Amino acid sequence: MTLPLDGIRVLDFSTLLPGPLATLFLSEAGAEVTKIERPPTGDPMRESKTEFAALNRGKGSLCLDLKAPDSMARLRPLIQSADILVEQFRPGTMDRLGLGYDAVRAIRPDVIYCSINGYGSDGPMAQRAGHDLTFAAETGLMALTGKGATTTMPWALTADVGGGTYPALVNILLALLRRARTGDGMRIEIAMADGLPVFAPYALAERQETGKWPAVDGHLATGGSPRYRLYTTADGRQLAVACAEPKFWANFCRLIDLPADLAASGDAPRVAAAVAGRIAAQDAASWENCFSGEDVCCAIVRTPVEAEPFLAARGVPLDGPGMLSLPLARDLRRADPGDVPELNES
Repeated sequence: MTLPLDGIRVLDFSTLLPGPLATLFLSEAGAEVTKIERPPTGDPMRESKTEFAALNRGKGSLCLDLKAPDSMARLRPLIQSADILVEQFRPGTMDRLGLGYDAVRAIRPDVIYCSINGYGSDGPMAQRAGHDLTFAAETGLMALTGKGATTTMPWALTADVGGGTYPALVNILLALLRRARTGDGMRIEIAMADGLPVFAPYALAERQETGKWPAVDGHLATGGSPRYRLYTTADGRQLAVACAEPKFWANFCRLIDLPADLAASGDAPRVAAAVAGRIAAQDAASWENCFSGEDVCCAIVRTPVEAEPFLAARGVPLDGPGMLSLPLARDLRRADPGDVPELNES
């Protein structure tokens, strides 16, 4: 089967998560990805075999000291054949190595050159170090997440994946489409911090309308409505109620036997307290049984162990080299994700 990126070659200078995940998407869509790794140990992610395997299966590896006198001679033929270059150093590093956009474009004029960094290449924060947690903290996103969020370490790597990987991937593919029409390559810069506000569109809309950011817990998306929040069951579990639309709310109120006057009330604290009292009267299994087959948006908050059968039923792999399931359509991806490269293995 012909894949959409068959014949596309990628040089990947990135490490850890954002860049390697972006080039994994490209690889599974048919591109030939060569990972440039620093001697003697390569990508720091190699310290965890499973994490490295999840992000770098199907790629080749070239171990190369970019400061060595012969490094450019070794890289030149690879650059000449590269359609895409991805790098994730601090701004200015690739220029100092003689591998900045202008130097690479002189070798491959139509190259698509993607730089992923934290805060962009200009401004007072350009050289500031950061990771997913600090980007989420700096941009205010974490404080908009609801009660307890500012003291909770989230598993979801929003900045790395949502602010880094996905914008890089989307822009690279758009640049490929543009190049197919115009013949021109381009430089793309992805600042992970810049990609986070889009995850709070309702908060941005409220700021635009009122001139103020919403209260942390004052919006439907963060528990400001009794229709959309977490409630605790009799056995200490949590029930996620997302009955934003009237039809779901009406069905929910009927099932928990909430009086009509409360169901229609605009007194959010009073309604929430009444709902909380009813949910606290029965255990999680009882509520799961109550809502089964009903047209309501309700779910018990599963532990990861409990979620495994659900993910398995959806065909999401949790073991083996393909354990990181990418949301690519079946006909747009490799049937075999490929092997995990050893250091310096093409």
